[in-house]
Amino acid sequence: ISAAGYQPLFKSFATDAIHVGSEPEQWNSRAVVPPISLSTTFKQHGPGKHAGFEYSRSGNPTRSCLERAVAALDGAQYCLALASGLAATLTITHLFKAGDGILCMNDVYGGTNRYFRKIAAEVGFDVSFADLTKLELLKAALKPNTKMVWIETPTNPTMKVVDIKGCADIVHEHNKDIIVVVDNTFMSAYFQRPLALGADICMHSATKYMNGHSDVVMGLISLNRDDIYERLKFLQNALGAVPSPFDCYMCNRGLKTLHVRMKQHFKNAMAVAQFLEADPRVDKVIFPGLPSHPQHELTKRQCTGCPGMITFYIKGKLEHASTFLSSLKLFALAESLGGYESLAEHPAIMTHASVSENERKELGISDTLIRLSVGLEDEEDIIADLDQALAAAVSISVDLNI
Repeated sequence: ISAAGYQPLFKSFATDAIHVGSEPEQWNSRAVVPPISLSTTFKQHGPGKHAGFEYSRSGNPTRSCLERAVAALDGAQYCLALASGLAATLTITHLFKAGDGILCMNDVYGGTNRYFRKIAAEVGFDVSFADLTKLELLKAALKPNTKMVWIETPTNPTMKVVDIKGCADIVHEHNKDIIVVVDNTFMSAYFQRPLALGADICMHSATKYMNGHSDVVMGLISLNRDDIYERLKFLQNALGAVPSPFDCYMCNRGLKTLHVRMKQHFKNAMAVAQFLEADPRVDKVIFPGLPSHPQHELTKRQCTGCPGMITFYIKGKLEHASTFLSSLKLFALAESLGGYESLAEHPAIMTHASVSENERKELGISDTLIRLSVGLEDEEDIIADLDQALAAAVSISVDLNI
C-alpha cells in the first residue's frame, strides 16, 4: 500500500530486489546466493572466444549479478557499477569533451560541486550552476553548447526537490541530445525512478541507501538508451574505476532488504520531523514529507515516499549546533548517510566544507544547519536522544529567548 498522497509503490519491487540477478540456475552449484568471483582473468575456449568474461575490470560475474538487480529496481534496461559515486560522476562526464557545457543544480553534494568546479572546469568543460527548482532559471541557463544537465533531488543538504519531468521536458525540447542525469542517492530506487520521469541517466552513490549498511563505497549508473550504454560500458572498462567483486556481493546483499529498510526510514523520519517542527528550540525543519516543505506536493507527485534525510536549523549560533552534535549519544557524529544507524553532521564544517563560503551562504548552509540521517533504531530512542541533545544546546545559553 502506498503512503497517503504519494505515488503507488513500484510493482514487484521486493521480488525483483531478491531474485533478479541472483537466479541459482546460472551456477553449476545452484547457489542461492551469488558467489564472490575473485578471479581477475577467465580461461578462453580459443583466442578471442570467451564464455562471457575475459578480464575482471571489463566484466565480472558477481558485478553482473548486482548490475542486473539494480537495473530491474531502477526500471532500466542497463546498469553499470563503479568504484564510488564520484567514479560514476567522472565516468558520465567522460561522455563529453572540453568546451561542452555542463549545467548543474546549484545545491548538490559537496563532492559533486568540487568535481565540477575544481576538476571538470579546469580541464575545459564549461560548467555552470543554477537553481533548477525554478524551471524558468533552467530555461535561461541552457546554452548552445549544453550537453549535460545534472539534477540532484532532494538536494544535499538543504532538501530542495527538483521537478524531474518538468526539467527533462524543457531540456529535451531545447535539444533532444542533451543528457539529463539525476543523482537519486537520497531517494533510492525504492522511492523514486528518474528514468520513468524523463531522465536519460539515473545515478546513485550506492554507499548510501542502496547498500544501506555503511560498509561499501560504490556508484551505480542506470539507463535505457543503447547508444549511451555502449559508450559508458566502454568508459567503465577504459577508465577502470570499477568496484571489487566483494563490494558487489555486499551491495547486492544490501539490496535484498532495501524495501523493508526504506519503509522504516520513512516512518522514523516522519516522527522525527514532526517532533523537531513542534520544538521551540528549533528554528526550521526541512523534510519533503512535511506539508510545510515548499515542494511537498511535487514530492508526492514524483515519489512513493521519503527517505530518512532531515535538515534543520537549531536556534542560536555555531556553538549551539556544536554542543547539540557533541551531546548526541545514539546518533553518531559522522559523514555519509543512508545506513541502518542514525548519523548527524554539520554540513558547513563537514560534508560541504569544500563549497566556498559565499556559495554556502547563498544556499542557506549556515552555522546552525544540521543534517540528520535517521536510522532504523526504535523511534522513541531516536527522539529521546535528539531531545536530550537539544536540552544540552539550550543550557549553554540564556540568550535564546525561548
